[in-house]
Amino acid sequence: MIKTTIKKYFKFCNEKLILTLFLFLGFNSSINAQVILEKEVKISDTALFFDGSKVNGSATNTGENAPYDYFFGKIITPHGDCLKTYKEFVFMTWYRGGKEDRHVMLTRYNTKTGTQKTIEFPHRHSGYQNKWWIGESHNTIAVAISPIDGTIHLLYDMHSYSRTRPSDGSLSNDYFRYSYSQKNAASVADEDFTLDQFVKDNEGDYKHISLNGQEDYSSFSALTYPQFFLNDSGDLFMYMREGGNNNGAYKFSKYTANSSSWSSFTHFNVLNAKSKGEAYNWGLYGNMKYVNGKIRVGFQRRSSNNNDKYQYQNGVYYAYSDNQSGADSWKNYKGESFSLPLIDADKAKVTEPGDLVSTTAANKVYIVGGFDWTVTDQGNVHIISKVKDNENNVTKNVHTYKKAGDADFTTTTDFAGAESIYTFGNDIYIIGLNNGRVFVEKAEGGTNNFTRIYQATNGRIFNHGRVHIADGKLYYYLMEKKTGNAQPIYLQIIDLGILPKPFNVSLAAPYDNQVFNTTETIQLRANSSTNSGTISKVEFWVDGQLYSEDTTSPYTGEWSTQAPGTHTVKAIAYNDKNESLSSTEVTITVNNKDFSDLSGDIYRIKNVATGRYLDSEESAVITSEVATGEDKEWEFVKSGDFYNIDSSVKGILRFAGGSAGTIINTGFAPPRVDVDKIWTVIYEGNGVYTFETKNSGRYLYNEEDNTVSHSLNKDDRSKWIVESTTAILSVNDNQLNLQSIQVYPNPVKDQFTISLKGITNAKIFISDMLGKIVYKTVTNKENVLVTEKLNSGIYIIRVISDHNKVYNHKIIVK
Repeated sequence: MIKTTIKKYFKFCNEKLILTLFLFLGFNSSINAQVILEKEVKISDTALFFDGSKVNGSATNTGENAPYDYFFGKIITPHGDCLKTYKEFVFMTWYRGGKEDRHVMLTRYNTKTGTQKTIEFPHRHSGYQNKWWIGESHNTIAVAISPIDGTIHLLYDMHSYSRTRPSDGSLSNDYFRYSYSQKNAASVADEDFTLDQFVKDNEGDYKHISLNGQEDYSSFSALTYPQFFLNDSGDLFMYMREGGNNNGAYKFSKYTANSSSWSSFTHFNVLNAKSKGEAYNWGLYGNMKYVNGKIRVGFQRRSSNNNDKYQYQNGVYYAYSDNQSGADSWKNYKGESFSLPLIDADKAKVTEPGDLVSTTAANKVYIVGGFDWTVTDQGNVHIISKVKDNENNVTKNVHTYKKAGDADFTTTTDFAGAESIYTFGNDIYIIGLNNGRVFVEKAEGGTNNFTRIYQATNGRIFNHGRVHIADGKLYYYLMEKKTGNAQPIYLQIIDLGILPKPFNVSLAAPYDNQVFNTTETIQLRANSSTNSGTISKVEFWVDGQLYSEDTTSPYTGEWSTQAPGTHTVKAIAYNDKNESLSSTEVTITVNNKDFSDLSGDIYRIKNVATGRYLDSEESAVITSEVATGEDKEWEFVKSGDFYNIDSSVKGILRFAGGSAGTIINTGFAPPRVDVDKIWTVIYEGNGVYTFETKNSGRYLYNEEDNTVSHSLNKDDRSKWIVESTTAILSVNDNQLNLQSIQVYPNPVKDQFTISLKGITNAKIFISDMLGKIVYKTVTNKENVLVTEKLNSGIYIIRVISDHNKVYNHKIIVK
């Protein structure tokens, strides 16, 4: 039950747009010195703004010199995930005005030298449904920098585009827009920070139609709201919403720097929930973040039920993952587990703001905007929202929070409202504009007691802005309040006066009581800093013995074991005075892997004989040479002693009777116990499986015509390899393969060649799916012939160069 206290509402600012800030250090209560505006920097005089009128989608072109009309909202710069810091640099994205220009722009500001460099990209804002004369506020430009390889990533100008949206097909080959740089481009010298740092697609075109280059329409069409985030190890993630407002899903991907590739998407929730057993389809409005050591999601649901009391969204929903990749181990705020993709949103529900107003009339509860959430370092969860009763003209701003250790949330309407929230240590901050000038308010985490600690009283008047926090400083990216569709933008850097933390170390991964299996690589990560001197190294200790060390932040390592049981892990940090400090020791459990249990992940299923992938084409099930696409992604869901095989785009597999043994893709959602929809998973060894229809002695089979049946034949056409869409050992060849390493032939029958282009003093290891090394050598040759006899199955080739760069490649041995 949610404890609710409704107090007297008071308003402490005049500006509707407020950013509630929760900053990132790790001490019990931050100590604030004076908050100071360090500098204000003009970025441009000509950033794009929609200064015209709100119009419908059929509005005519009024010409370049007329005000810029718009469909949704007036703001496009700064907007969305447009502001990041990296080393001494601040990166800002924007569209250049006026109406006739609209180019995508990227500015890098050097905080040490005061110089700024701006790159103009060829792409121009498409406008609503590819009508450039109608502004489209959804089409933000997200920016991120991978701290591991120094690459810059941009996602931009998208609102659920596809071959049929817009209906004239004008974006059939331009539905996804991604640009990325060469490695270390983020920190090149000013004179080298040019468009040439970015990787071309076609001649003169820096837009890529997918994250990994090859076209994959089913995965990269109909996407909106690009966002990036980093975990404690510096791993870069992106996520977007797939689908539309009342039938949408968050899906996310992780960037692997050593292979310059992105993983397949993981869905947080399903599209078409009604086909999975829900009464209505639903979408979500909120965000995914990495905060306080975990990937988390907070959202409000928009149901396709148009006859309830909610005009648009309802509810407050929140969940987190105990897996650093977010692939599994998801829980609601009560600690109750659920599997991805989430079908029933109520499994993550916290509270219902719609119950704070009195109306029950259809479509009279308006819940839009003013929603965000965060978690402090001590584990205090804070969620803000806003509800309006359109029947009685009552609006309430809502602050729902759970103090660390409490079982339930407290909800109060004694809150002025906000748009975004962040965290720093255990304090919460509200940052926004009061009469167009910046203010900062602060409260202790787990409370609602805000006090103002900063208010600008002179200077420019701003219209809106976006906030980013790093190292105790507030970076506020602002548009000045002017006129026209080309207006000035500024960056303010404000020292929040938070004193640095003393010598400290904490183990970020693994966490206490985490469970692994003997095939997994266990990531080791630690955070350490000091307010005096430097950190010289961090050691990782396993079972009381020194295992590895790292001298640069982020402090990381990898460990695996074939020994099941409990193990202890801790980190020990050393400063430049050779003083040491130990983290809290955690205990983890390692179990033997049950290879027949394929639940909890999403797979591609590849036939051993043909190399083709199981493919859902409406009700038909075939095999395809192409591995990519959600129609090739499957989930195994427990149904008693058996499994349902569930398509990501359709439903579970059914095997028909009769001699043909046809396999049909149904619209049924799992779990189902029907005898024609359950399967036995049989592990044959070394990554190879057969799938028996119940216990009938018939097996999933790739026929000569590339249809799929359940057959009495048990040969290589009845054998399959499952490739996880989330694990590095099972991603597709395009993702693992680098230009510097090639393997041929692949699949392999007898011998094969490893081609090492420019890699010297290479260490080569070949491992089976259990992690057992079956071949190793050290070589200076460019081509290595491997004649070792290997059993049928999947193997991973790992090549380590003399610079300790790691290259991975997957092979299949028939």
